[in-house]
Amino acid sequence: MKSIETEARAVILAAGRGARMKGLTADCPKPMLPLNGRPMLTYVIEAMESAGVTEILLIVGYKAGMVESYFAAHPPARARLSYKRQPSQDGTGSAALLARDFAAAEPFLLTFGDIIVDTAVYSGLLDKAEGSEAVLALKSVDDPYRGAAVYVDDGRITRIIEKPPQGSSTTPWVNAGVYLFRSSIFQELERIPLSPRGEYELTDAIHQLLAAGKLLRWVEIEGHWRDVGRPEDLPEAERSLS
Repeated sequence: MKSIETEARAVILAAGRGARMKGLTADCPKPMLPLNGRPMLTYVIEAMESAGVTEILLIVGYKAGMVESYFAAHPPARARLSYKRQPSQDGTGSAALLARDFAAAEPFLLTFGDIIVDTAVYSGLLDKAEGSEAVLALKSVDDPYRGAAVYVDDGRITRIIEKPPQGSSTTPWVNAGVYLFRSSIFQELERIPLSPRGEYELTDAIHQLLAAGKLLRWVEIEGHWRDVGRPEDLPEAERSLS
């Protein structure tokens, strides 16, 4: 049997418009916004390739043709790309569920087309795949109130609190949006309810794994991490990639 590293697969969720980018995404999907003259998504793909990923599924939706056309003309150096179109942008859970056939029974990486991290993060997730139901990349911050506060006990995740009130968390760890999953995630994705904002959320499936007592491990992001969600994040992301 070949090792995970030689057959590593990854899924990148890149279907949304990115409403917080305002007019910048009127004619361009957010993952294709330029950083230092190149689409943001190319940096995600290249970091995955350097970690040994050979197969990447892009979940596209908003202006999907722009993504597909660009990479047809500028294919990755090593990884083979395939695509699934999300017919309705009704949440990250629905988008991730489209990867079921692609991922099969193997562990696979999953992230978003607007999250920039070092190659070492992907390698670290793959290294902890054995025996884990899922592995999450976490970043230490002053206060994780802007995202999901993650509580850990040694190498195990014990609790996740989404959008905790500012100043209420007793953990520095925030969910960074970079994961390794096994096929069990799809069973959870099938049964997640609509969230209060009317979407199917990937994070709800992670909560279900945790509630079922599954082993969720974690790796620390020690290098740069940038969730490029707003216009002001673009120059900061460019500096981190320079």
